[in-house]
Formats: sequence, structure tokens, C-alpha cells
Amino acid sequence: MIQILGLILIGLVIGVLARLIVPGKQRLSMLATLLLGVAGAIIGGFLASLIGMGSITELNFVGFVLAVVAAVLLIGVAEGISGRSRGSIR
Repeated sequence: MIQILGLILIGLVIGVLARLIVPGKQRLSMLATLLLGVAGAIIGGFLASLIGMGSITELNFVGFVLAVVAAVLLIGVAEGISGRSRGSIR
């Protein structure tokens, strides 16, 4: 239970950092920010474990940086998808 709460908390931090890095205004809710941050944290931890710089269950610098990069990419994809759906309604 503590690991899940920790993942949610670090996911929120990663999501907020990623939104600060992405230029422009994002039209994402806090829930979307949280979910993309958690996804970024999982992807970053997985990539760090693949390159031998940690494990998916521990927080380290390399995993954190990879998580933020993954979340930035995910936010870009989410904005691209939501931008297309808003643009096609007109």
C-alpha cells in the first residue's frame, strides 16, 4: 500500500515537472497529469533497470530523469491527440 501511495506521489511530482518543461499551455486535468506522471515513472524506472542503473521499485537520479523525459513525451502525445480531436469538431 505504501508503494502505491509513493508511486502516486512521485507520479504527481513528475507530471507537474513535465508540464513545466513542455512549452505552452496544456489543457490537461490534474488527473491526466497524475496518470501521465505515473506512466512516466513506470517507464523511467523500467528503462533505468534495463540499462542497469537501478530498479523499477527504487527512486534514483537516472530513473527520475528518465521518468521526467518519458512524461514530457507522453504529455506531448496527449496534447497532440487531444488537439486533433478538438480541431476536427469545428
